[in-house]
Amino acid sequence: MEAMLSSTSLQLRPLPPHSLSPLSLSRLQLPRGRTPINCFQKTSQSPVLPLRIYASSQTAPASTAAATSSSIPSQMKAWVYGDYGGVDVLKFDSSVSVPTVKDDEVLIRVFAAALNPVDFKRRQGKFKASDSPLPTVPGYDVSGVVVKVGTQVKSLKEGDEVYGNINEKALDGPKQFGSLAEFTAVEEKLLALKPKNLDFAEAAGLPLAIQTAYEGLERSGFSSGKSVLVLGGAGGVGSLVIQLAKHVFGASRVAATSSTGKLEILKSLGADLAVDYTKESFEDLPEKFDVVYDTVGQGDKAVKVVKEGGSVVVLTGAVTPPGFRFVVTASGAVLEKLNPFLESGKVKPVVDSKGPFPFAKVVEAFSYVETNRATGKVVIHPIP
Repeated sequence: MEAMLSSTSLQLRPLPPHSLSPLSLSRLQLPRGRTPINCFQKTSQSPVLPLRIYASSQTAPASTAAATSSSIPSQMKAWVYGDYGGVDVLKFDSSVSVPTVKDDEVLIRVFAAALNPVDFKRRQGKFKASDSPLPTVPGYDVSGVVVKVGTQVKSLKEGDEVYGNINEKALDGPKQFGSLAEFTAVEEKLLALKPKNLDFAEAAGLPLAIQTAYEGLERSGFSSGKSVLVLGGAGGVGSLVIQLAKHVFGASRVAATSSTGKLEILKSLGADLAVDYTKESFEDLPEKFDVVYDTVGQGDKAVKVVKEGGSVVVLTGAVTPPGFRFVVTASGAVLEKLNPFLESGKVKPVVDSKGPFPFAKVVEAFSYVETNRATGKVVIHPIP
């Protein structure tokens, strides 16, 4: 759905407990037991950190707010658009009705959300034929705390920390009330418990991208001992395709493309070969691959480097056989299956360093996503 480490030291000066709010502390302090892998890109002046990748198998700090709410308000703060168009249609509204909870749903107090290309394409009206009615609260990815459960909910309870993609089908009637709000309602089957070692911002960036990465590899018939080339390896989906192929599916060889400044990031994620697309053409590589995973819309070139009998996964742009396209189906069961790899640190969330964006700067976050230059995921946190 998404188209589209040389180390450095980090010193934190202790601050008095009363000087920062819990949410501020969660953003500034490195949790005990965390090992940050800092990826950087050299400039003419000094290195800058484009992202953070956390690797840990230890438990994250306690929740940054009360787990449950004894009195859920009738109205909430949310971002809304009533017409299709550019970022200017996005409006902040402090009196949006809190969504009702159906029998198979839970109400989540949203702590963090993430943006995907599907978010701005939907806002632009590219899927209006199958969209939900306007006005719309945008947002697919969410992490937060369950504050209310429907009568048929079986495995989740109030106080559970969860994450997920709230729309089972991204383009077929996505929810009118999305995740860029204080509360959102979502079916139990689309959610999983948040990995213990991840904070809310890290978890929010995973659902849609990691499920797209996983489903694409699975549909391609990818398995242990096979090779894969990932086009756009530093993006939200691409960065996870590299890791899943290597650490979950057991790839024999992983190659990936990116611009010059992101080659070390690809290697840190598990790529055996990092290809600088600004200097060389991947279709001229002397080797071919069992699967090519195209996240950037170069399907016509991708077919030139796939082995006979192989597959090309295409997320955007034209499809040339043996390429195929799919629309991901959200599933909490897939997230539950991948949670052990996240909790062990084998698969790591990649969050772009320009974020997390505060809730007040959702417009800026959308504008940044639309440049298609983000490294990993663009996250909104905290959501008050």
